[in-house]
Amino acid sequence: MFKKKLLVGSVLAASASVSVNAQIEEVIVTATKREQSTQDIPVTVSAISEESLEQLGVTNFTDYLIQLPGITAGGSGPGQNTIYIRGVASTTPNLTTAGVAGLAPNVALYLDEQPLSQPGRNLDVYTADISRVEVLSGPQGTLFGASSQAGTVRLITNKPDHSESYGKVKLGAATTSGGDPSNNIEFVGNLAVNDNVALRAVVYRDEQGGYVDNVAGSLSAADSARFRPEGTVRDNGVPVSAARAGFQSNADLSGVNFIEADNSDLVEDDFNETTYTGGRVSASIDLADDWNLLIAHAEQELDSDGVFFSDPELGDDDPAIQHFQPDSLEDEFSNTAWTLTGRIAALEVVYTGAFTDRETEQLVDYSDYLFVGQYLPYYICDGSVSYPGDAAPSGTCYAPDLFVDSRTETEIITHEIRFSTDQSAPIRATFGAFYSELELEERNDFNYPGSTLVEGFNGQIGFADNFPFPTGFSSDAGPFPAGVIFRNDIQRTDEQFGTFGEVTFDVSDQFALTLGARYYDIEVDFDGSANSSFCNLGSDVDVNGFGTDISDVFNNDGQVTFRGTCDPDAQITFTQADVDDPTIEVPAAVVAALNAPDNASTDGTIFKITGNWTPTDNALFYLTVSEGFRPGLLNRPGGATNADGTFTVPFALDTDEVLNTEFGWKTDLLDGALRFNGSIFFVEIDDLQTTIFDPSITNLFFSDNAANAEVLGLEADFIWAPYSVQGLTVSGAISLLDTEITDVLTPTDDVREGDSLAYAPEIQANLQARYEWGLSGLTAHVMPHVAYADESFSDIITINRAKLDSWVMVGITAGVSSEQWTAELYVDNLFDERAELAKNFVNDRERVTYSRPRTGGVRLSYNF
Repeated sequence: MFKKKLLVGSVLAASASVSVNAQIEEVIVTATKREQSTQDIPVTVSAISEESLEQLGVTNFTDYLIQLPGITAGGSGPGQNTIYIRGVASTTPNLTTAGVAGLAPNVALYLDEQPLSQPGRNLDVYTADISRVEVLSGPQGTLFGASSQAGTVRLITNKPDHSESYGKVKLGAATTSGGDPSNNIEFVGNLAVNDNVALRAVVYRDEQGGYVDNVAGSLSAADSARFRPEGTVRDNGVPVSAARAGFQSNADLSGVNFIEADNSDLVEDDFNETTYTGGRVSASIDLADDWNLLIAHAEQELDSDGVFFSDPELGDDDPAIQHFQPDSLEDEFSNTAWTLTGRIAALEVVYTGAFTDRETEQLVDYSDYLFVGQYLPYYICDGSVSYPGDAAPSGTCYAPDLFVDSRTETEIITHEIRFSTDQSAPIRATFGAFYSELELEERNDFNYPGSTLVEGFNGQIGFADNFPFPTGFSSDAGPFPAGVIFRNDIQRTDEQFGTFGEVTFDVSDQFALTLGARYYDIEVDFDGSANSSFCNLGSDVDVNGFGTDISDVFNNDGQVTFRGTCDPDAQITFTQADVDDPTIEVPAAVVAALNAPDNASTDGTIFKITGNWTPTDNALFYLTVSEGFRPGLLNRPGGATNADGTFTVPFALDTDEVLNTEFGWKTDLLDGALRFNGSIFFVEIDDLQTTIFDPSITNLFFSDNAANAEVLGLEADFIWAPYSVQGLTVSGAISLLDTEITDVLTPTDDVREGDSLAYAPEIQANLQARYEWGLSGLTAHVMPHVAYADESFSDIITINRAKLDSWVMVGITAGVSSEQWTAELYVDNLFDERAELAKNFVNDRERVTYSRPRTGGVRLSYNF
């Protein structure tokens, strides 16, 4: 349909014969599992080419999302983000709702052919030697599976080149306003060994200076939610209801000695430093005329200190936070992938597989939990404070300098085989099968240092040793380290099988019809325990009361042990026969748990139908109706009820589903000088999943199918390379969204009908203009660019909902290049906008992730 490159003009520099071409490049993508031009496929796909990635200085997760209208992300820093597309979002992931307890992503993240999506912790793959970033908007489940409910983001690497040997070195250095300097280096080498074998390797290191300050402050348990009265207005404007008032909100605390946490030893400017170090090696082997084997292995280590969110009440000059424990993250992954392509008779065959191993070790300051944790003072205050009987509270509350030691290990293996018929035939098809297995082991130790000092009800100091439940999985036999009050030690397995296919019929020279379907079968299982030290204050033994023996609840063995008591003699194992016996009083929590599923499983079929019309070689119009889904999840606090018994936390969530109706167009106008693409879409969302923290129901996060919702939107992008101004290329994109919760399903008063969805700005847009001209035998360029996002909200849960302000960010690059080298100066965030990219309010305090302040630097590259 379109030529590989459309040449629309050139200019000859007066001082040298250097031709500067204004051109619109065709971008080849694999959005349909086959290589095709973006202009030839009836799919809404945006692509940032390798050239554009370099021009914009894109290196990581946050960088490329800013450049794509309609794409947003929630999270709290490198390696801790979740992608959202078209406003199909409900909540902000955090430590407690990531990992094993996290919702499955509804946007799939792919590295080449392999899906890498993980709950709340998408891999932050550094964009070294990347050919392009593809974003497929709208449900892509027929070809890409469960996590493609709202779209798919694909990072496509450069493959070994059989034609020649060459290399490239890239260097960079930058300074950030009010922050530390940054520097990076990247080396790429390609070796054509012979006609049949080619090798390619890239290594990189990027040290990114910090810009968030940890400032001096103090904190005491007097600020605990336990002592907060009804009517207190939170920072987000939502008052504390009667059901959520502190247990001791009317207590006389004059007899309590509150010891403050003091962070003076941790005060530091620019403490959020991050370093990406890694590499990738790949080999392409032509086995025969029609057969090729591609093998790639990548490793990356992400080291980060501090945090990337700030307290908007602090730091007039620089983003700032008050933390009372060190924060750090070590996030390592290795990925081995293989792809075999060939032909069997008229069928093109692709088999691809991958194995990913990821380990994270993270220390997280958890002091903010003080503001929502009603039971927290029990663990850091003397027993005479939290449970004084008829007397007024008295004694000591120790410093609330809490932290979490989090360790995760994830292994993912995927296999896919697919077949494609002759793509030039009037009837053509792609079909295949997919299998994946994810095993995630996570251990979170919640450390309350003051718990080792508190005086119990009998004068004993501290808590008895705590051990895991003996029923199922445990990564450590115990006892837990001193000060560890809670431990979540859980193994999660996700197993997915699917078969898929799409077939296209050419109805005429101009009209084609595509039908697609996918059958899926998914199981999510938990094994392990969530232990509590409740009841252990002043005890000589581990009572193991009020924790959740996850293995016991979800093993479906017909018996459940009651843990909701501090009396070991009352921790009785019940069966269904006991429930049926009218002489036996069985606790309601046990009755519910006996009916808990052994896993969260779902299966079904989703469909897609697309009709496209190609009236000319330069225009394509299409209408698509497509479905998407996201699998359910098990709930750790399943069975908990609210005070009036009108709501019970489900043991398992149902699948949430979307139905997308979309009209799109792709056009080349003005004799090829203008490309204008766009789409109008309407998305119906049923049983939208979200996470809720509601202490009036349970003191744990839980998930529910909270609401039905709708999204109406428009997306458009253009590229203009005018003949009249040779060397100029102008491009831009816009996203318009109108999102609304139409039905509230969860009866917890946490969701409001009529509210917008999370991370769904009504307007997002960007604009770039690049001008190139000849200069003394070189090519010079300048490129200003601007991005805008309207205001949005961080959550659909009212008590956790906070507004993100709108923002505008401007940048500019300028430089010169030859055929062998490039030198460029740049400034990002030119006007030092404190752009709010994400926000979290789950602990009743605004925590805002800002964009990096104004950053200027130099980028150099050399080809050889």
